[in-house]
Amino acid sequence: MKTFYALVFLFSVYLSTAQNTVSGIVVDEKNKPVAGANVFIDGTYDGSTSDEKGNFSFTTEAKGNQILVISYLAFETLKIAVDVANCKGKTFKLKESVNTLDAVVVTAGTFSAGEKSRVSVLKPLDIVTTAGSAGNIIAALQTLPGTQTVGEDGRLFVRGGEADETQTFVDGIRVAQPYGASTNNVPTRGRFSPFLFSGIAFSTGGYSAEYGEALSSVLLLNTQDEADQNKTDISLMTVGLGLSNTQKWQKSSLSVNTAYIDLAAYQKAIPQNVDWNRPYQSLSGETVYRYSLNNGIFKFYAAFDAARFDLNQEDINQPEKVRVNLNNNNFYLNTSYKGNFSGGWQLFTGLSYGYGQNKVDLNTNRLNNAEQASHMKLKLTKKLSERVKLNFGSDYFITRFDEDYNTAFNSGYDAVIAAVYAEADIFFSKNFAAKVGVRASNNNYIDQNSFSPRASVAYKVSKNSQFSFAYGNFEQAPKQEYLKYSNDFKTEKASHYILNYQYVKKNRTLRTELYLKKYSDLVKYDTDGAQYNSQFNNNGTGFAKGLDVFWRDGNSIKNLEYWISYSYIDSKRNYKNYVAEVTPGFVSTHSLSLVTKYWISDWKSQIGFTHQFNSGRPYNNPNETAFMNGKTKLYNSLSFNWAYLLSQQKILYFSVSNILGTQNVFGYEYAKTPNSNGVYDRREIAPTADRFFFVGFFWTISDNKKDNQLKNL
Repeated sequence: MKTFYALVFLFSVYLSTAQNTVSGIVVDEKNKPVAGANVFIDGTYDGSTSDEKGNFSFTTEAKGNQILVISYLAFETLKIAVDVANCKGKTFKLKESVNTLDAVVVTAGTFSAGEKSRVSVLKPLDIVTTAGSAGNIIAALQTLPGTQTVGEDGRLFVRGGEADETQTFVDGIRVAQPYGASTNNVPTRGRFSPFLFSGIAFSTGGYSAEYGEALSSVLLLNTQDEADQNKTDISLMTVGLGLSNTQKWQKSSLSVNTAYIDLAAYQKAIPQNVDWNRPYQSLSGETVYRYSLNNGIFKFYAAFDAARFDLNQEDINQPEKVRVNLNNNNFYLNTSYKGNFSGGWQLFTGLSYGYGQNKVDLNTNRLNNAEQASHMKLKLTKKLSERVKLNFGSDYFITRFDEDYNTAFNSGYDAVIAAVYAEADIFFSKNFAAKVGVRASNNNYIDQNSFSPRASVAYKVSKNSQFSFAYGNFEQAPKQEYLKYSNDFKTEKASHYILNYQYVKKNRTLRTELYLKKYSDLVKYDTDGAQYNSQFNNNGTGFAKGLDVFWRDGNSIKNLEYWISYSYIDSKRNYKNYVAEVTPGFVSTHSLSLVTKYWISDWKSQIGFTHQFNSGRPYNNPNETAFMNGKTKLYNSLSFNWAYLLSQQKILYFSVSNILGTQNVFGYEYAKTPNSNGVYDRREIAPTADRFFFVGFFWTISDNKKDNQLKNL
């Protein structure tokens, strides 16, 4: 019996000497205790949980140096080597995770909309349900601060920049011809239907080093990664027909969208301010094929657009109207692959090809031109740690443009731009982040190199608000209408400085931005317009500075969402054939937009109003000695739309722009020579119609029998 007790005693002594006690306290970066943290020896079941004071203690049979793991939600997991025998009463500090939903996001200069956006200013629905946009992505974006309403053009003008200073990308690949067919003072539309896009990012400045060849802004359109179900959409409209279909398989899907537009019947019923011989007609289509691989996704996107119209345009310098007969053909192809690989690497690569052709008859003269543009892209991303991510890659742009006038005069150019970039996203904490990058490029046609540093920082000052600041240098080759005559140019340059404040809480968003843009090396010439015998130089300068304010509220009134945008801009340029530094003719000092959307359950209807207001734009009156001293009257337009659900999948839709019939004026065209009284005559440049009416019936046929096209209207 004594032997038995001796053995028990010896065994207990053995256990007490074989086991070690590990203890300590877990705190955050402010030395406050972290309760509920999991603490254990890696590779064992030995561990415990910290108490409300952050203390923990447990025993283990492990010996020597081991890895102690401490983890807790919203904090980075800590793995630290410890000597088990001596790990007692030590303090372990956890860092806040930068991957939490409430972590800071760099927002200076960028509006985001989409399902994957961390901070959405707009919802995907908003891009096309805005009254007056008529399903045009560009028109919807013109209700945001920083944009200008240039109704006779229809393209994006951003913060004192011309439309050519904004570049459009689909899935990260550039689109060289993003707008439809147009002629002088007849507005164009964006080529792309919102049907196939799941997210949009619109940068008004200070954008990433990943994107180049844009002085003012970039528009990023992202196609859907995955189709949710099989479905068909049918559209019957006063202006044409539309049909789309999506087929989904186990690993792939195919979406096709086509539309035929013919304004002939509409324009016979509704008076126009344009003398049409043949109203606008177009046939267009888009398709996206997606295939999911084990480690990534492959996408194939293609779009075509064939359009034509014939009209008689007034010209104050011609005794008779000028007949303009235009035929436009456009094709765009885009392929991309994005995949994840071992070691934390991510690869993105893509290729695009765009072809745009115009055949224009001007009375008895013929103008033909064609542009072919390609973009090859490679991007690598490496997550170096929880707090540092590195992006780097290259771009290769090829452009060929040819034009002939009456087959007697030919012009054009071939240009290749090669670029490389590198950029790092750095999270110092979940409240403080930075993005630092640089882009370098070479344009072989004008023999120019560029080097563009860019940086932005963001600091979260409270749970719902943050500040961001962005700086960057941006360069762009002169536009097509100059390059086709000469290659003796420098790249045009702009420097951006942006200070942003953003507040987001309970479906309410407030954004304010102060910005300054400085332009240099802008193109000037010595003739009435850019032409073959112009003397070009890069002596142009300019600036733009201002304040943008955006407020969105979807919480205060049940079933009502609205946003208010206000922009103040002071912008001047001395470029083109300007004789002084003045405000360009496309800039309104003050711009205000109010967009409302209201759902009426009893009526099964969504109604919306959009009110846009702009102060007068400058124009040059040759009857006055001061250059660009005139000002148009105020621009004012109220638009309305109404979507009525006949059934869950059938919608009757009605919209009208400028419902009050305000007689807006965009500017004036003056005679080149004075009349017998020594006065230069003029005519108004006005909208092509006082109002635009639209009625459509939209029918969706889907697997779940619930989807409808409300999101596309």
